[in-house]
Amino acid sequence: MYRIVKKENLVEGISRFDIKAPLIASKAKAGQFVVVRLNEEGERIPLTIAESRPEQGIISLVSMKVGKTTYMLSNLNQGDNILDVVGPLGKKSEIKKFGRVICIGGGAGIAPVMPIARELKKAGNYIVSIVGAKSKDLLIFVKEMKDTSDEFYVCSDDGTIGFHGFVSDFLCEFLERNKDSKDGNIKASIDRVVAIGPALMMRAVSDVTGGYGIKTIVSLNSIMVDGTGMCGTCRVEVGGETKFVCVDGPEFDGHKVNFDLLISRQRMYYSEEKKSLDLYKEKCKSKKM
Repeated sequence: MYRIVKKENLVEGISRFDIKAPLIASKAKAGQFVVVRLNEEGERIPLTIAESRPEQGIISLVSMKVGKTTYMLSNLNQGDNILDVVGPLGKKSEIKKFGRVICIGGGAGIAPVMPIARELKKAGNYIVSIVGAKSKDLLIFVKEMKDTSDEFYVCSDDGTIGFHGFVSDFLCEFLERNKDSKDGNIKASIDRVVAIGPALMMRAVSDVTGGYGIKTIVSLNSIMVDGTGMCGTCRVEVGGETKFVCVDGPEFDGHKVNFDLLISRQRMYYSEEKKSLDLYKEKCKSKKM
C-alpha cells in the first residue's frame, strides 16, 4: 500500500497527491512516470512524477479528472492508501546545457514540464517558459514555473489572463519577434523546445518549431497498461517506426511523431470509457441518496 500523505486540489478537476514511496523517490528523474492501480479491480494508469523528494521518501503526482479511475483517485484524501504504484518508468529527460530552452506546458501538462524546466535551469540553461490553460482559473504551478524561469509568459484560451490564445499562437509570435529582419534568423538563438500537454497542443507547437528547425521534444500520453513494453498498448509511430511510449519514451522528437495516429489511438475506447464513467457517477449518486 502507498499512503497519501497530502492532497491538494490545485484547480477545478486537477489534484496533487504527495505519496509515500521511498524506493521510487530515491530513483526518480525528471521526465519519468509511474503506473498506478487504486485497488484489485482497478485499471492501471500512467501518471508523470511532478516532483520527487528522496530525503522524505515522497513523490508528487498530479491527476486530472477525465475518466473513471481519475475520478476515483480525486475522491481519495490524505491518509488513504493506493494499492500499487510502480516505477519509476520510462526514460529520463535529456538534461544538459543546451543554451536557450523554451519549456511549454498546457493544462495538466504544466505539472510534468515543471521538473524538466527546473533541472534544465540547474544545468545552466536560459529558460523561457510558456504556460497556458483554457482560463485563468485552470492554471497550475504558475509561481513554481515563474521562479525557475528567466522569461515567463502566460496564455489563456479565453483571454482571462496573459496572452489571449493558444500557447502555440504565442510561440509563433515570440519567434517572429525574435527574427532578425535582415537574414530571418532568430536573434536570440533557441536551442531546444520542450512541450507537454494535450496531443493537439504538442502537434501545434511542433508545427510551429518545424518551420524554424528548432529541436522539439514532446512527452506522449498514449493508452498504457503494463508500462514495461510487454503489452504493446502504448505503441506510437515515430519517424516511420513503431515505438513503445513506456520503454522508448515517453519523450520523442515532436517533428517525427505521427500525431494523427496517436490521437486516433487515444480515442479508441472513448465510448467504453464514457460508459464506465457514467456508471461510476450513477453509483456515487446512489450512495449519497
